[in-house]
Amino acid sequence: MSAAPLPRVAVIGNPNTGKSTLFNALTGLRQRVGNYPGVTVARKSGTCDVGGGRLVELVDLPGLYSLAAVSPDEQVVIDVLLGRHAGSAPPDAVLVVCDANNLLRNCFLASQVAELGLPAVLVVNQADVARERGMDIDTDLLGARLGVPVALVSAWRGEGLAEVRRHLAAALAGGARLRRVEWPAAVAESVAEVAAAASRDTGKPVPAALAQRLLFDVSPALAESLRWGEAARAPVLRAARERVRRSGMNPPAAEALIHYGRLRAELEGVVRGASRPTRTAAVDRVLLHRFLGPVAFAAVMLGLFWSVFALAKLPMEAILAGVDWAKAAAAPRLEATPMLQSLVTDGILGGVGAFLVFLPQIALLFLLVGLLEDSGYMARAAFIMDRLFGWCGLNGKSFVPLLSGYACAIPGILATRTIEDPRARLATAFAVPFMSCSARFPVYALMCSAFIGPWHGPLWESVAMVGMHLVGLLVAVPVTFLLTRVILRVRPAPFVLELPRYQLPKPRDVLWRVGQSVWEFIQKAGTVIFALTIVVWALTYFPRDTEVAERARAAALAAGADEAKAAAVAQASLVESSWMGRMGKALQPAFDPAGFDWKLTVGVLASFPAREVIVSTLGITYALGEETGADSEQLREAMREATWAEGPRAGTRIFTLPAILALMVFFALCSQCGSTVATLAQETGGWRWAAISFVTMTALAWLAAVAVYQVGTALA
Repeated sequence: MSAAPLPRVAVIGNPNTGKSTLFNALTGLRQRVGNYPGVTVARKSGTCDVGGGRLVELVDLPGLYSLAAVSPDEQVVIDVLLGRHAGSAPPDAVLVVCDANNLLRNCFLASQVAELGLPAVLVVNQADVARERGMDIDTDLLGARLGVPVALVSAWRGEGLAEVRRHLAAALAGGARLRRVEWPAAVAESVAEVAAAASRDTGKPVPAALAQRLLFDVSPALAESLRWGEAARAPVLRAARERVRRSGMNPPAAEALIHYGRLRAELEGVVRGASRPTRTAAVDRVLLHRFLGPVAFAAVMLGLFWSVFALAKLPMEAILAGVDWAKAAAAPRLEATPMLQSLVTDGILGGVGAFLVFLPQIALLFLLVGLLEDSGYMARAAFIMDRLFGWCGLNGKSFVPLLSGYACAIPGILATRTIEDPRARLATAFAVPFMSCSARFPVYALMCSAFIGPWHGPLWESVAMVGMHLVGLLVAVPVTFLLTRVILRVRPAPFVLELPRYQLPKPRDVLWRVGQSVWEFIQKAGTVIFALTIVVWALTYFPRDTEVAERARAAALAAGADEAKAAAVAQASLVESSWMGRMGKALQPAFDPAGFDWKLTVGVLASFPAREVIVSTLGITYALGEETGADSEQLREAMREATWAEGPRAGTRIFTLPAILALMVFFALCSQCGSTVATLAQETGGWRWAAISFVTMTALAWLAAVAVYQVGTALA
């Protein structure tokens, strides 16, 4: 017999109120992440002990300022609160999180939630900041006026959590409800009229709380989700809103005016003491300065990537040693079956190892970005970037999806759901794949560590890495300008951003998110990357023309090469005569203007399903013999020594500085991720914009790579 489901508590609040910090503090590591049924909006839930071993399920809902849904994320909140997801009832209680420093605005959402009639607990968070500003909050008075228990907490410091658990237990045992607003007669009659008409036309009961949203909200998203056709609803809503207008209120503004009017009276005397300026305001005078702000942002990004390189060396060496040990242990046991030996050592261990060696750098990148985000700095970065985005038709709201794109384009595209304007949402989703995601990182890291660092030093290595992460952004901005100003004609929208206070990040929260991201990255390497590595190995291994290899080996020995060098020459001849080698040679002329030889062409072709594959592909195509590893210094050395075999460049090095930069620029701009293309198609309502994105990015990548190589070679 299956266990009874746990009671569910929805955690709701404005952005930057510390809602997720409170959720993490209450649930600890008992969390899981998935998607809401039927949509791709992330769903984070976890279990919380409310006392006596009694567990409840907390569901962390997306942050929002109002229940007036204008984006898919906000629509999800309403659907969860009303139990409109398939197979799920309304939550058993609601935990409303408010910022102690902005009670009036935060309580507006609580006042809207009151209309749902659910048991509730109000949490006033960031009590430590309120004390720092000299504020004293009377939670007993606030609770008496709102009708629910109120807990004053500092989620970051862990203060007041026991009180929250106690109030949650009481709420689930039949606790109090938030006191509802008293609506004027005209509004109440209009809500009743809308509820009756919607119930009649849709054939399903529409509660008063949902009818209020239909009356007050200008977005048709909710009505469309109810399948209430425009022809049926338009006259009903028009008549209901006209009744409100005749009573002397403007329908779109009536809800806010009524709620705020009541809240101002109820909050009178709740907050006592002068509000002193905080240290955050002093720091912002520097970090948000028109000139110093961008300079500080550039310095932070440069320091971030320098730290990634400097701190990742030891763990990378440990992974290299582990892979080399595994290959050395496996090879002797498989000598009786050469093909299986090659598959395991060169294909599986060599290919996947060449990819996993960059895991420490990727984990460090996630860690440092998480620290910046939790410290409050990333919100300032959004403010700074709003100045850049304004002229191209977007605003700072696009910064979060674009920033997410630096980790992975898929959550970045999904994050555009918070943008209200459908055209601005489409333009941002189109721009997200230009951001240099973590899958591109191994390509940059390999080229920088093999060439830029040894040639020009660690400083230029970091500069090159930062530059590659900016290439996509610098190209995305003019592309987005054409899209928003000429094609989509996006209307300029004001950017309103609430800046959180600066604080020390919670190590446990940051490490938990890093662990999630790294595990997701490993899973991807263990599925798509592993499968593609095996395919590349097979195309590189077959047909096995041993006669060609023996002739190449004999020729090398006759020329004075030692046995190891002759074996490497024989291995290279086998790769060159394989199916993949033939394919690369056939298509190499198309990439020749960019300075790519047939081996690089093979890597580029193999990388279109998933760009990470190029590292393992190069590890296979530049194999130096069965005793060496594609994931070690031998690969970098082989690339440094690689020369053109024929043509006007015969005998010259392939990996010159222009060629290296051209390859990195190509990967910075090209759309080489099948999952991203599929997600873009899903979010834009069809394959049209996904196909346009793929063709546009591939063409721009080729043109940019050719330009970099040709100009760089001419200037060299």
